[in-house]
Amino acid sequence: MTLTVTPLDPADRQTLDAVYRIACAARAVDEPDLPDPCRRRFEAPLWHPMPGIDTRWLVARLAGTPAGWLRLYLHTIDNTENASVELTVDPAYRRQGIGRTLHEHGVRLLREHGGERLVGATVAALPGEEGRIFPGAAFAAAMGARPALADVRRRLDVAGLDRDRLAALLAGARAAATGYRPVRWRDHTPEEYVADVAYLEGRLLLDAPMGELGWEPEQMDAARVRDAERALDARGVRRYNTGVVHEATGRLVGWTQLGLDASSTDHAWQEITLVDPAHRGHRLGLLCKAGNLAYALAHEPALRAVDTWNAAVNRHMIAINERLGFRPAAGSIDWQSTIRVVTRPY
Repeated sequence: MTLTVTPLDPADRQTLDAVYRIACAARAVDEPDLPDPCRRRFEAPLWHPMPGIDTRWLVARLAGTPAGWLRLYLHTIDNTENASVELTVDPAYRRQGIGRTLHEHGVRLLREHGGERLVGATVAALPGEEGRIFPGAAFAAAMGARPALADVRRRLDVAGLDRDRLAALLAGARAAATGYRPVRWRDHTPEEYVADVAYLEGRLLLDAPMGELGWEPEQMDAARVRDAERALDARGVRRYNTGVVHEATGRLVGWTQLGLDASSTDHAWQEITLVDPAHRGHRLGLLCKAGNLAYALAHEPALRAVDTWNAAVNRHMIAINERLGFRPAAGSIDWQSTIRVVTRPY
């Protein structure tokens, strides 16, 4: 059967419907404990790109039927030699060369834009699951990618959450954080803290374990924070934020965010958590995360599960998450491949 790969036409609703169905079918097989992707968030790169991201979306058709897709996120502000990639093949059409063909097209696109590295993630084994087969990991290895960072997805079962213990953790963290006060906000960062949020976000790739991933810190400023907030607004993501202010300076020196997709009332993603290195050792990370969890639960009574990822070597953040009740749900690997640069003689 004929296999073709073409750019996704945003006006082609029939193909967009098919691409979304493929995403749902793949998740049901590869990560069955997660909800279906939020349709609004899934389509958002077409209409509301994140700042500094140029998205290229390709669709593979087998005998005219959409059977897989690839999204290449070209970075235009920082890390311009890198591209993040999502590659998904309908489980009904796997092992027919569709993924390999999509990968070849993605590499060609990256090379045309002067890029050098592809980075993507796949589900992987947890301890004790070494005998399980993970098709995405096997495919990445077959394409020549190398495992660059091991992650673990952890889940908080809200139904089993000990609310009294959460309150006690929060009280203990507050007692240890003399000279700091918590602040909370919903979707948009208060103007007095936006520069501090930009500084903290810019530290993420400095402070978080990155393994062998070839990423440089992002150059964040207030304008870029606001652009990202607008993109998340367009996706319908509800955000809960808790930070800590150093009272002597008035600066926000720690911050965490939890988000719910537009399609969800019972599931959330624990997002970024950062504490300025100069202010560590005061349980500010626990103060932010425990306080923010309580904040979100007060406004989202249907919430039942929260998922988060941590590098397997990030012992400090893992310890905080496990004190809150998060438990391993799935392994994950960040893969990186360096494409061959073609040089021409003068």
